Amino acid sequence: MDEKRYQRKIYLEDKPRAEALREILDYASLSPETELIPISDALGRITAEPIFANVSMPHYHASAMDGIAVNAEETYEAHEQRPLHLKKGEQFVYVDTGNAIPQHFNAVIMIENVQILDNNTIEIIEPATPWQHIRPIGEDIVQEEMLFPQGHQLRPADLGALLAAQITMVPVAKKPLVTIIPTGNELIQADASLAAGKIIEFNGTVFANYIKEWGGNPDLKEIVRDEPENIKKALIDAVETSDIVVINAGSSAGSKDYTVHILAELGTVFTHGVATRPGKPVILGEINGKIVVGVPGYPVSAYLALEWFVRPLVCQYLQVPVPKRQTLQVKLGRRIVSTMGAEDFIRMNIGYVNGQFIANPLTRAAGVTMSLVRADGLLVIPPELLGYEQGDTVEIELLRPLEEIKSAIVFSGSHDLTIDLLSSQLKRERTDMKIVSSHVGSMAGVMAIRKGEAHVAGIHLLDPETKEYNVSYVKKLLAGQEVVLYPFLKRTQGWIVPKGNPLEVTGVAELAQTQADYANRQKGAGTRILFDLLLKEQGLTPEQINGYDREMFSHLSVAAEVKGNERAVGLGIYPAAKAMNLEFIPVADESYDLLMTKAFFESDKGRWLQTVIQSDAFKAEVDKIGGYKVVSQAEPVFL
Repeated sequence: MDEKRYQRKIYLEDKPRAEALREILDYASLSPETELIPISDALGRITAEPIFANVSMPHYHASAMDGIAVNAEETYEAHEQRPLHLKKGEQFVYVDTGNAIPQHFNAVIMIENVQILDNNTIEIIEPATPWQHIRPIGEDIVQEEMLFPQGHQLRPADLGALLAAQITMVPVAKKPLVTIIPTGNELIQADASLAAGKIIEFNGTVFANYIKEWGGNPDLKEIVRDEPENIKKALIDAVETSDIVVINAGSSAGSKDYTVHILAELGTVFTHGVATRPGKPVILGEINGKIVVGVPGYPVSAYLALEWFVRPLVCQYLQVPVPKRQTLQVKLGRRIVSTMGAEDFIRMNIGYVNGQFIANPLTRAAGVTMSLVRADGLLVIPPELLGYEQGDTVEIELLRPLEEIKSAIVFSGSHDLTIDLLSSQLKRERTDMKIVSSHVGSMAGVMAIRKGEAHVAGIHLLDPETKEYNVSYVKKLLAGQEVVLYPFLKRTQGWIVPKGNPLEVTGVAELAQTQADYANRQKGAGTRILFDLLLKEQGLTPEQINGYDREMFSHLSVAAEVKGNERAVGLGIYPAAKAMNLEFIPVADESYDLLMTKAFFESDKGRWLQTVIQSDAFKAEVDKIGGYKVVSQAEPVFL
């Protein structure tokens, strides 16, 4: 193969996203095909043409009640002081709900208002009015009326209306076939053995299910290796059978990023790079009149690019508008910096605290899939802005239902594995409740309570002077506020080291002597404060610790760093070491407490939280993971 033809050539653009989309929509002019399908298969499908009723419903005058059918004019003399007697067959007939009304009758009297005198005679004391309790022909549906216009998405009730109008087959827009081609030498299937440098291919499955959700028909292909001829063949085959083609990875300007060159050789490249963060390295082009979208390998970039460019193409094919997300005005809990010239898409957590919505950014790294999983919404910063200040009010596109966001308990502070267990147990007890957590460290958790941006903060702050946990910090930082310190866990901090403890670490002295690669926690984290105290006690400085300035934001992140490096050491909790199959050397026991306002502590949510913490079921779950003990019958400290 001649790879020299595809040598690296960097020409990523900064084309505005709207302009890039307009170009491919104008070029595509996708024309939907129509298919006739049974009503039983039509849920969620889009009507390809207006649908007209074949029959009326009801198609006869029908009784709306159980009772008797009468001629209203013959009942006008009925009065409670002058009861009127009617003869069966001549002046009335019995009818049940849904029965046809005989031709010479025009009203129904409910059976409850009829006095039966004998088998052939009844008595009434109130007159009937013409057409009372009768469903006339076409009351619901009139023959030949339009039931649904073209472009209508069929719902369950719609299917009933179609059948009632005697329509058993419905013309719908055929789903556009979207071929998905994952590429990369590093990709393996999820059931293969992992090795360094190998990555599980999961983007394709995510793409396929987004496309299903949007109304398309995905065709996920096998992994294609990073060889020009293989990629070329996959693209040529795909455009022969597809309406739209999505190729994943190879869209940037790396040494193995061939896609843009092959696309230019086989067809036309409209765009290579859009002015967005993340998602810049997008390729938009065509081969034989079929739109090809090349999306980045990083998951967040890829998913956003798919939504920006593939979803509008699917909607154009189906001839339906692109749906808009619900938006919400929120207050920013932190400053967000952007760079002018590109749209910035920030994944956000949202909490409802003290009567207002507070939003904070999640990681902005394009490769962190969980940032989209955990996100409540997206903040889009326009290209002309440099960002927003803390406290600014901004508009966020919601990724979750508003009620779900509003009912969540907002947790901030130090990371602990039991918070996820607590959230799960809470949801079992109350399906309308869950915990939304932000792992920012103990000190930041205290400040979140101070600023009214969280309901609960997990903290384990050791006072170097008194060797007491949490109380002195809360008194100092939250003076004048009514808060509660709720004793939650007793847990052990220790050295997290590789199996066999190859550096023979027993304390901070060995870290300095061996120049181990230390995985530190972020400033303000309780673990960081403990580590700094250990350094001070040994007369060591941060400069003597290799990796002191490299910060991890959770105990699991520390353990993952140690897992991948034989010379790495971290300070953390036992369950994190256990989760990564690492060794754990105890250093100190500590108090991990929950800080909350008095108002929240006494609220319905606060009481439920305490009930779940003290439940046998939650304590049993905590006991399973080891290294913890829930504080039983905790006595809250009011400060």
